[in-house]
Amino acid sequence: MKQEIIRRSECGVKQCDLVKEFGLNKTTIFTILTNKDAIKSAKVAKGVSKLFNEKHRSSIHEEMERLLAIWIKDRQVKGDVTTQDIICHKAKIIYEDLKKNIPGSSSNQDNKEDFKASRGWFFRFKKRYGIHSVNMHGEAGSADKKEAEKFSINFQKFIMDEGYCPQQVFNADETGLFWKRMPSRTFITKEEKKLPGHKAMKDRLTLMISSNASGDLKIKPLLVYHSENPRILKKNNVIKSKLPVHWKSNQKAWVTQVIFNEWILETFAPAVKKFLLEKELPLKSPSDT
Repeated sequence: MKQEIIRRSECGVKQCDLVKEFGLNKTTIFTILTNKDAIKSAKVAKGVSKLFNEKHRSSIHEEMERLLAIWIKDRQVKGDVTTQDIICHKAKIIYEDLKKNIPGSSSNQDNKEDFKASRGWFFRFKKRYGIHSVNMHGEAGSADKKEAEKFSINFQKFIMDEGYCPQQVFNADETGLFWKRMPSRTFITKEEKKLPGHKAMKDRLTLMISSNASGDLKIKPLLVYHSENPRILKKNNVIKSKLPVHWKSNQKAWVTQVIFNEWILETFAPAVKKFLLEKELPLKSPSDT
């Protein structure tokens, strides 16, 4: 890999492009290029018969990577965490199994070399199969899928047993909104080398959104902010009761139990009752009447 980085640099590739291409940090690339004369003159370590050439990869290597990609996809579907160490360990296991099971593979000179699952191989494998690292975050990352499916089935059964129609079934969920936050990345013209940074704004609020299953009644949202009377509202003489949201506040802008109960009694319940009466629908299920 070092030899390839040096060769690419001598062909005119910039250091910033080498960082992106090889997945190394800028300091590592700089160190390699600084010591390029010593690296270019270095001999293969004792005991290593030859440097691995990507153009002459064996069929076992190709089959191993194909099976490894399928295995990674399967773990992704299951929601399992897959790190570089886990992938490299599995790659060596698959490789050894293929060497044992493929006829004639043990007698092939190319396959007598041990597969090391090195950092360089891992980088090239990611590039070949389009594999990249992402952060696992949010509620979806920790959700119990089996319990969610079980709840969905039980809930559907409950609706059918009680005789509710879609207009009587409601769902509510909350979401955080960093309403002042700007994007952390942007596009600039090629004439510019960099763009002055800015401190990310972390002023957030919480919204509670609710609607019925038929979608013809959207409840007035609950908005929770850290300030009860923001300066901008005072300056413009805004009456909060006339806003299109149910305004509440606490220090952390969270939906507490008290705030949620107030929203249910003051906003949700009156709106649902009015809607159901207009639609001539019962306020309770047939089994309660």
